[in-house]
Amino acid sequence: MEELLEGVFRMTFPLPFGLDHVHCYGLRARDGGWTLVDTGLGARDPEALWAPVLAALGGPVERIVVTHMHPDHVGGAADVAALTGATVLQGRLDHEQCLAVWGDPTSPSRAAEHLRANGLPAEQAERLRTESIALAPRVHFSREPEPLAPGDRVDGWDVLHLPGHADGHLALLRDGVLIAGDTILSGITPTVGLYPGARPDPLRAYLDSLERLVELAPRIALAGHGQPIGAPAGRARAIAAHHRERLDLAQAALRAGARTGYEVARALFGQLEVTQQRFAVAEALSHLEQLVEEGRATRVDEDGRRSYRVDGAERKRF
Repeated sequence: MEELLEGVFRMTFPLPFGLDHVHCYGLRARDGGWTLVDTGLGARDPEALWAPVLAALGGPVERIVVTHMHPDHVGGAADVAALTGATVLQGRLDHEQCLAVWGDPTSPSRAAEHLRANGLPAEQAERLRTESIALAPRVHFSREPEPLAPGDRVDGWDVLHLPGHADGHLALLRDGVLIAGDTILSGITPTVGLYPGARPDPLRAYLDSLERLVELAPRIALAGHGQPIGAPAGRARAIAAHHRERLDLAQAALRAGARTGYEVARALFGQLEVTQQRFAVAEALSHLEQLVEEGRATRVDEDGRRSYRVDGAERKRF
């Protein structure tokens, strides 16, 4: 745990994933208590994990803000709430999706079917379904959080809705300091994927969020992974340019004929470990759907399988 700015502490927890850590933040409240932003994965022994952290804070945790419903951000919310008596604050849409994904035992099967319909081989989809089932016990989300909405203020921090990485992604902004969650990251780009039960245009939403960050121009962004970002507006512009390039690459992958999301993911990302396939396919689909929205590609649904193609006029441009 380290103090990055006056009254802003960063706590880093390990993750058992390819991305091996997550940052959570402690914000000193005006009355001497604390607001926690995100809580990492749920722990098998929450007290052993959190007792040293809470002792180091040296004051009561009054509230827990959830930026978004991904397991490494919401997973420990109920644990810390039980240990501290703090109120959990979460966006209404984000909580609805949290219930749909982590509170519904049929969710892994629906996600696997979504991947199969978009071309992922059945054996890989089944492995990802099994992994999702195994991960669910580590996601200890709050069943009845207090709703948090864009425009609200949390101890002087403005609540922003910055969708894209997750439909209901929230961030906090005060005095030029952005507690960004996974809206922008240094060194890597946040996954922007199309998932079942989520909005149909995640990439469009994300590009709009990046434009909003450019307009807000915070002086520093403290992200959920990696290093602080000293020029968030510039980073937002760079990520937007990256996605525009990836849109062109996704369209180019269709030059030889119709392709599934899985096939386009292979063209964009190459051969990946099975555990990364869900994100690669989801990200390819978000770009393909954006191409459809822009009139640069066509979606084809046939025999329970979805693919994308460019028409003759577009193909001749390549």
